[in-house]
Amino acid sequence: MQQIQRLIAIGGGGFTHKIDPELEDFIVAVSGCPRPRIGFIGTASDDDPTKISRFYERFGTISEHATHLAPGSDAQHTARWSQALDIIYVGGGNTQRLINHWRNTGLDQVLINAARQGILMAGVSAGASVWFESALSDASGQGLQAVSGIGLIAGSCCPHYDSEPQRKPALAAAIASGALTDGVAIDDGVALLIDGSGQASRFSARLGAGAYRITRSTQTGEAASASIQAHTALTAGTERAPGRLSK
Repeated sequence: MQQIQRLIAIGGGGFTHKIDPELEDFIVAVSGCPRPRIGFIGTASDDDPTKISRFYERFGTISEHATHLAPGSDAQHTARWSQALDIIYVGGGNTQRLINHWRNTGLDQVLINAARQGILMAGVSAGASVWFESALSDASGQGLQAVSGIGLIAGSCCPHYDSEPQRKPALAAAIASGALTDGVAIDDGVALLIDGSGQASRFSARLGAGAYRITRSTQTGEAASASIQAHTALTAGTERAPGRLSK
């Protein structure tokens, strides 16, 4: 029987920027593995060696095994690579590059299958947006526009909701016009945990940062925002150290 897929979508920040260590603590806690096997995919940043190095720096001591997907990996190799993991983390960068590469190589279906088999999927920015049906992205270089994701999670996604001022009005306009379907908006420093039924809860590593459901009003046609509740089981610890979470 297929397990319900889980996704952790992060609005921005985290280990690739050497901030918000509580976000990775949360990912490990959600996985249920004290020392998980974790893999990193850096396609969106063109496999930036700095981000790959920071991945090993952050997870090398708190995981049983840390590995990154080699550039140029085909679908068959990626399938074998993924099956040995508890968590797959997708880094940020250019959303359209990431989506195009996954579709052209068949990695999209490989990773959807891995998620449906119970591997915990996580990602930041482009690595968060890619999993949804659609996203608000500036990857084309022509301003913020709707792009199609791989559709593991229904609806749309907008990362960097608080850190890039143009995103709020652009998202509201895209939802109101129907260019984007109803979805979620995520501030930097926030991890949004979504399960296969569409239930979502947020984990904030930064004071005042949140996540929101953005929906089109059937009465006015305008976009409306509603805050997504905090995760009830875990809260950020007072010590900024790997693996530190408190009940």
